[in-house]
Amino acid sequence: MRLNSRLRFMLHALTVSVLSAAMIATSPASPADARSLSTMPSPPLGLVDSIVVEKKAHTLTLFRDGRPTRTFLVALGGSPIGDKLRAGDRRTPEGVFYIDSRQPNSKYHLALHISYPDAVHSARSHALGAEPGGDIMIHGLPNGFGAAGASHRLNDWTNGCVALTDQEIEQIWSVVPIGTPVEIKP
Repeated sequence: MRLNSRLRFMLHALTVSVLSAAMIATSPASPADARSLSTMPSPPLGLVDSIVVEKKAHTLTLFRDGRPTRTFLVALGGSPIGDKLRAGDRRTPEGVFYIDSRQPNSKYHLALHISYPDAVHSARSHALGAEPGGDIMIHGLPNGFGAAGASHRLNDWTNGCVALTDQEIEQIWSVVPIGTPVEIKP
């Protein structure tokens, strides 16, 4: 029952994002707007060796040989400020993790599972008398909602994950192996 209410909330937030985008679609986008919905063609990517997510900027950057190769705008957990403290707090964790599995058949369009919780997050949550949570991923949109595209970024709607468009996660999926370090910064 609790999972269904979370899924309904996330789908509601996604629907609000899509409707909001439709309402503002006729107004010109400012080039200075960091959440611009414009997309530009990009060259193919090679395998990457690290990922950095900057929560304040709402970006995910792929790195190869220490240099950025591509940056994507993302949606985060519904309470994006601060580190994840417990299951259900809708925060995206902060720290250094790694991709520990690839989930092609998740309820989202492709998912790269992040190694959260680490020992520090587990200890902190247990000290608070809480569970740390788990299923933190970099993923596309919920299956069946891919048409929302970039408008999903108008609101932070996940339960702590990092969300991209379906096309973006397909690009990332093809170049991120298991074991890739993921740093999530405030």
